[in-house]
Amino acid sequence: MATHPYLHFRGQCTEAMTYYASVFDGTDLQMLPYSQMPGGDAREGSDDRIMHAQMTIGDGVLMASDFAPGTEGDPQKAVSVMQVAPDGETAKRWFDRLEEGSDIIFPFGPTFFSPSFAMLRDKFGTHWIISAQA
Repeated sequence: MATHPYLHFRGQCTEAMTYYASVFDGTDLQMLPYSQMPGGDAREGSDDRIMHAQMTIGDGVLMASDFAPGTEGDPQKAVSVMQVAPDGETAKRWFDRLEEGSDIIFPFGPTFFSPSFAMLRDKFGTHWIISAQA
C-alpha cells in the first residue's frame, strides 16, 4: 500500500498541477472540475475549481484539489512534499524552477546526508524538500 501527498488550493489547482508537471516531468496529468463530477456541482464558483487532480512523478503519484466553492482552507501549512532526485543536477533543476516567487527555507547545497538539498515554500504555498540520492 502506498501513501500519496494530496495538496489543496484556493482556486489555483489547475495552474499549480500544470506547473508541477513541467517541473518534475509529471505524466498522465488528469483533472476533474467540480462542475463535471457525477451529479454536478452547481454552486457558484465551481466552474473553474478542480475537485480532483493527479499525476505520476517518477514512481509516485501527486494528488490535489481546490477547496470546494464556499469552503475556506489553509493550504499546505504544516506539511512538506519530499521529492528525491536521482542526481544533484536534477535536484538543482527542480529547485531552480520552484524558486521563482518562493520563500527559501534552506538554501540549495550539500549537507551531511545529501549532496544536493533544499527546502522552500513555492508561489502556491506548497512546502517542498528537494534532495538528491546520496
